[in-house]
Amino acid sequence: MALVDLVTPEVVKVPLTAADKFGVIDELIQILADAGKIGDKQRVVDAIHKREALGSTGLEHGIAVPHAKTEEVKEITLAIGIAPQGIEFDAMDKKPSKLFFLILAAPDQSGPHIEALAEIAKLSKSKAFLEALINSSSAQEVVDLFREE
Repeated sequence: MALVDLVTPEVVKVPLTAADKFGVIDELIQILADAGKIGDKQRVVDAIHKREALGSTGLEHGIAVPHAKTEEVKEITLAIGIAPQGIEFDAMDKKPSKLFFLILAAPDQSGPHIEALAEIAKLSKSKAFLEALINSSSAQEVVDLFREE
């Protein structure tokens, strides 16, 4: 499944209201809970926190990709959040993160999980696309940008 197929207005939040790393994670998980995309919310929170304890998923270029495998989803699931002001996320380049892609996959779905991470890495090479996402003013605008990409 292509990343674009997972991007719908119900799983995109512009702008995020959280002020810190774990607030962002909780906010993105709540988006998925509200959209009916996950089972037990606390188990998802625990899975993401456990993964973050292994090392930050804050990358470079203002991107963070918190992710985990959990039995609380049946298929690859995505939430996107945008924080134009930037939020400290222990990123590799030590800069605040502005684009957040929270990915969940079932434990037996390594392939789609890796493919989604690879697609995000590929997107990060387009500075114009990243700027357009950061400057989006609505969830629908984010969806439209992904469909054009």
